[in-house]
Amino acid sequence: MIKVLVVEDHAVVRSGLVALLSSELGIQVVGQAADGETALVETERLRPDVILLDIDLPVMDGISAAAVLAERLPACRTLILTALDRPGHLGRAMAAGASGYLLKNATPAETADAIRRVAVGGRVIDSRMRGGRVDEVSPLTEREAEVLRLASSGAHAREIAADLFLSVGTVRNRLSSAVGKLHARTLVDALRIAERHGWL
Repeated sequence: MIKVLVVEDHAVVRSGLVALLSSELGIQVVGQAADGETALVETERLRPDVILLDIDLPVMDGISAAAVLAERLPACRTLILTALDRPGHLGRAMAAGASGYLLKNATPAETADAIRRVAVGGRVIDSRMRGGRVDEVSPLTEREAEVLRLASSGAHAREIAADLFLSVGTVRNRLSSAVGKLHARTLVDALRIAERHGWL
């Protein structure tokens, strides 16, 4: 019996997944969580074989949770189930230690099959993921991505500098560097490009 923990912040979607998987032979849903931090606690407590994990979660996002889980409990396999079909998210999820990446428009049979394959040590990447590439790497450094992320929330250079304990000049340099690397015309354009690729 494959023990599964379902992690999804939308209650309707979560209950639908639980109902779907509970009807599958050889799969047992042992728990649920609505955010990344609760997922970590429940994984430690329940020790599932597979964690079905959304990316866009409150408190701690799914990719961060997958990285912590891979480090703390490597025997638990993580299968990302998301609406985000961007290669950057795929690459980040797999680099964080996820065993699979499935889109939410997968059929019930595809979802159950992916769980079974991941549970026995396989790797699953949704065929709709633009050719299944994992090789689209962000040109941004971690620090450039960090200042862009803060800028995307509407923070100005002075606020970003205060948050990161940097000078305003350093923040502006990193933003300028990010704009150049993304071949963008403006900061707004750079944010759009980075978000589209899942690099933030």
